[in-house]
Amino acid sequence: MTEIDFNGFRVFPALLSRQIQRQIVDEVSALVSQSPLFRPVMPKTGAPFSVRMSCLGKLGWVSDKNGYRYQDTHPVTGDNWPAIPACLHNIWSEVANYVKQPQSCIVNYYDGEAKMGLHRDQDEEDLDAPIVSISLGDTAIFRIGGAERKGPTRSIKLSSGDVVVLGGPSRHFYHGIDRVLSGSSRLLKNGGRLNLTLRCVT
Repeated sequence: MTEIDFNGFRVFPALLSRQIQRQIVDEVSALVSQSPLFRPVMPKTGAPFSVRMSCLGKLGWVSDKNGYRYQDTHPVTGDNWPAIPACLHNIWSEVANYVKQPQSCIVNYYDGEAKMGLHRDQDEEDLDAPIVSISLGDTAIFRIGGAERKGPTRSIKLSSGDVVVLGGPSRHFYHGIDRVLSGSSRLLKNGGRLNLTLRCVT
C-alpha cells in the first residue's frame, strides 16, 4: 500500500522484506565486485561527487568533464556493465506499470557524509518511462520539489526496503538527498546507504 501518491510520485514503504533486501545486497555486491564503484565528477569543473557509483544493465550513466551521458562500458575498466539481476526486474514489474523493462540500473553508494543536490533526470531518451528507486541500508532524507528548481519542496524519510516511483508529472520533478542518517540500519556490512534506480533509456 502506498503511503504517498501525488502527481505520479509514489512511495511504497517497507515493500521489500528483510530477506529480499539481503538477497538484493548480496547479488548487487557480487556484480559490483566485477564492475567496481567509481567517483564521478562534475562536467567542466571536475569537482567530485560525494557518492560513489556503478551501473548494471545494457547502459550505464556516467558524468565526467565531457558531460552527462549513458554508455555501454565502465569508464574505468572499459568492460561492459553486468546484467540487471532478476530480483530487480521483479520489483520493476510490480510497481512501474510500464510496458518496457529497464535498460539501466544506477548503483549509488552513500557513506555518512554523502548527499545529492536537487536535480532532474533528463539524460534518457524515453522520458515517459518512470524511474524506480530502491533504498537499502541507512535511512536517507529525500527532498522532492516540482518542475521548477526554486519551487517549494517537501522532505521524506526513506528507509531500507522502501521503493519510490517517479512517474507521470513527477518524472520531471527536482529531487535529491539532503543527508544520510548514519547507523540507522545494519543491513550493509560497512554501513551507509545503497540506492538502486531502474531506468528505461532509449
